[in-house]
Amino acid sequence: MPIPRRRTLTALSAALIATLVCAFPAAALETAGLVVLMRHAEAPGTGDPAGFRLGDCATQRNLDGDGRAQAARIGERLRQFGIDQARVLSSQWCRCLDTARLLDLGPVKEMPALNSFFGQPEKEKESITALRQFLADLPQDGKPVVLVTHQVTVTALTGIFPASGEAVFLRANGTPDPERVDRLTIR
Repeated sequence: MPIPRRRTLTALSAALIATLVCAFPAAALETAGLVVLMRHAEAPGTGDPAGFRLGDCATQRNLDGDGRAQAARIGERLRQFGIDQARVLSSQWCRCLDTARLLDLGPVKEMPALNSFFGQPEKEKESITALRQFLADLPQDGKPVVLVTHQVTVTALTGIFPASGEAVFLRANGTPDPERVDRLTIR
């Protein structure tokens, strides 16, 4: 009995979406010089409450249970790609620091250049200039680097508007504009 056309199209659509959500194969990839630039995991809402303070998570928008689980899944997927240990740097916002820790890829260090400038466009140039210099200084054959930041930072560096938890894979090339390799989204 032939399969109805609608069911076939639905199955093909689901397969295509799965491919788009994670374009990388399950096998390991070349990790030397790899930079994983990612937006923090799911933290409901937009921006931060008025009067929020760095270092006081109670005043910020934070990861929810889904966001914490998403961050752990992203870390597991990165390990499947062969990234067992990385140099992990994060924005000073709690949702970024929590995402970075939950990846479980190594000790997390704060990097103010990864901080958000949402609603503060005057801070963008300084932050992006510092990040581009950091990227230019990375060794092309070095240990993988994971940068956990915010949507505005990923977009300013790459032109990509990432979903929560989405990563853009870059390859250090000795310039302030590393080669874009691929993207990874894990829901």
